[in-house]
Amino acid sequence: VAGHNPCVPFRGTGKGDKRAAMPPAFAHIDTWIFDLDNTLYPAKADLFALIDAKMTAYVARLLNLDPVSARRVQKDYFLAHGTTLAGLMAEHEIDPADFLSYVHDIEMDALEANAPLAAALARLPGRKLVFTNGDKPYALKVLDRLGLGDSFEAVHDIHAMDLVPKPAASAYAGLCSALAIDPTRALFVEDMARNLKPAKAIGMTTVWVDNGSEQDHDADRSYVDVRVSDLTAWLHQLLEDA
Repeated sequence: VAGHNPCVPFRGTGKGDKRAAMPPAFAHIDTWIFDLDNTLYPAKADLFALIDAKMTAYVARLLNLDPVSARRVQKDYFLAHGTTLAGLMAEHEIDPADFLSYVHDIEMDALEANAPLAAALARLPGRKLVFTNGDKPYALKVLDRLGLGDSFEAVHDIHAMDLVPKPAASAYAGLCSALAIDPTRALFVEDMARNLKPAKAIGMTTVWVDNGSEQDHDADRSYVDVRVSDLTAWLHQLLEDA
């Protein structure tokens, strides 16, 4: 977006008082990057089901379609363009702010504070960042519900990507440029394996939270360095092994 500062600062410092050394395989990491949805909270919370329903309703209203037809169009846009928003912008020139405000206006009762995750994040040596295809206001609400409001230095959101979402290569290049990240010293955690492939291509260490939310069943996972089922448990094990 013209004139938009791609670096989206966050009120948290991302710093902890007791930094841990890392096992040799991760000793070079100085920047820890996390996806938001289904990564920093369990997939069973299923917030995306609420967002998904609102996206379908938005498409139905915009195109005057019945719910079944609207959902089919929505999923076609997701597969062809990376996100429903990208498809709607390309095909119908919608106002992205209107769309994002509408679909992210959901209840978050399913989210619970995760003190063990907050503690693990505080102990990681280096910077902690959120990299999400959502927008900043939504991300802040989620982080507050999780008790992670002070865990991250910055949120790099869909606006910071000039509305071109992961897995587009430009999203990762923009992240690294805006926040002065050396990708060869960064680790990226995602629940969508396909979003790890561009990260690996620029030298990031990749961690896949394999919790069933991935919709791409590509057999190639050569770009995944670490596969985990529970992020909090993995981080605590990593810290214990240090």
